[in-house]
Amino acid sequence: MTQKEKTVLKKKIEEKIIHTEEQIEALQEKVKPIAPDCSLGRLTRLEAMGEQDVNNKILDEARVTLTRLKNALLRIDKTMFGICIECEEEIGLGRMSVRPESVRCVGCANNL
Repeated sequence: MTQKEKTVLKKKIEEKIIHTEEQIEALQEKVKPIAPDCSLGRLTRLEAMGEQDVNNKILDEARVTLTRLKNALLRIDKTMFGICIECEEEIGLGRMSVRPESVRCVGCANNL
């Protein structure tokens, strides 16, 4: 991977970090506890609790993604960045453009 490609990926990672942090902030508002005295009907309350559960799962995934993106940003200047941890082949630039936090190539990721 060339230095120019790494520079482009670094910018993408930084943008994704900002976007993910904004997403986490918005989700934290959605997962706040629902007050028992809130005047919702029984079904609406159950729907709100179900939606809250879904948002909690999305929030957890966003936090994991944020950690992986920050780790990728720390690794980007190292020689092993963009190298699959399984087969030690170079991860395709297309995959790295879409998922710059990737540590496995498509083939090894599919074998998990």
